[in-house]
Amino acid sequence: MAGILIIAHAPLATALRDCVAHIYGGLPARIGALDVLPDSDPAKVVAEANSEIERLREENGALVLTDMFGATPSNIAARLATVPNVRVLAGVNLPMLVRAVCYRACELDTLVDKALAGASKGVQTIGPATPPPATNDCGCAPTPCAEAACEAASGKFKPAGA
Repeated sequence: MAGILIIAHAPLATALRDCVAHIYGGLPARIGALDVLPDSDPAKVVAEANSEIERLREENGALVLTDMFGATPSNIAARLATVPNVRVLAGVNLPMLVRAVCYRACELDTLVDKALAGASKGVQTIGPATPPPATNDCGCAPTPCAEAACEAASGKFKPAGA
């Protein structure tokens, strides 16, 4: 399973890692965050990033996600791209990170493709021109949780203990 290291302007890396912990009900193993402060010494942060990669890297490598291409965190992350079995992606967003966590058991190149797809598919226009999501007969969005809530509300489904 690939390790994941997020390197971003403070406090974004830690915030994204905390979001993953929130979504999964706890932080999955081998996910690190490195916040780059405005006055950080880049050489020290590069050393810390190398140390984190060694700690997080698994049998199929590690994925480094950084926020903005060309900025200091991205330049630090780029130094890790030369480490064997490490891939670096810029433009991290929460859908990219969640997709990366979901697919980190894949081969590293497949993981990169899945993370990139998550990033781009996660960017959507929401507004009056956006077609509404598909719904079930009861008007709920077609997700397991929504379907269960719909069935419980309609009386078709009795939750355990009810």
